[in-house]
Amino acid sequence: MTGPAPSLPPTLAAVLAAQPETDPASVRYYPVLVSTNDTAAELAALGAPDGSVVIAGRQTRGRGRRGREWHSPEGVGLYLSMILRGRQSPVITLLAGVAVAEAIRETTGVAVDVKWPNDLVAAPRSANSWRKVAGILTEALPPGAGEGAIVGIGVNVGDTPFPSHLAGTAVALDQCVGTPVDQDALCAGLLARLARWRRRVATDGAAELLHRWRELSPSSLGAPVAWDDGAGATRRGITAGIDGAGALLVNVDGATERVVGGDLRWGG
Repeated sequence: MTGPAPSLPPTLAAVLAAQPETDPASVRYYPVLVSTNDTAAELAALGAPDGSVVIAGRQTRGRGRRGREWHSPEGVGLYLSMILRGRQSPVITLLAGVAVAEAIRETTGVAVDVKWPNDLVAAPRSANSWRKVAGILTEALPPGAGEGAIVGIGVNVGDTPFPSHLAGTAVALDQCVGTPVDQDALCAGLLARLARWRRRVATDGAAELLHRWRELSPSSLGAPVAWDDGAGATRRGITAGIDGAGALLVNVDGATERVVGGDLRWGG
């Protein structure tokens, strides 16, 4: 188990305190963690309440979907996880995507798009190709911790060289903006958006959220995609939106299929 959390960095504490929808007391900050999702799971098992947040200055083994590494060097990224207690909406990952996209747009002006199911993409100023700027990893609470989930979020912020295997597919917000992004303001805005959308879904259902997600995800309509069907065959089709449970709809040879997981390859 990770030791006691150090105090929040003063600038982050001040920004969180000034944001009515965030509570600095619910946020734990660690200079270095193996993974914010792992620490959040440990805290959840010890009874940490709903809405508790873990932030790391650096992760030594940050991860994304399917166990892939999330590049997490010190000082150049926002790495956080939130504990969500109780039964969660099946669209919780989409909710987090909307919150991240809106926070980035509001804080930086970068018109990021959501790419199903858990990525956010942006174009660097010097290129038209879209690259990954943020990702989301949603995991169930560990056994014995009760019903709920952990939502992990990683955002590339600082302009620093990526490893060679990521250089053509990842981008940082500083590269998109051309000037340093206020990471503390981004963090506070993100946590506020998460709280706001969770309240809306709990009160009114997911219809408004799904509408907003569709607005932020132009690739969910009319884009060629391919995926493995689990039996060794490759399926190909054209995206046709999402359904009420957050599954991607794909037109395949005149029929509509639901895609709920797996590795989707964009561009067919």
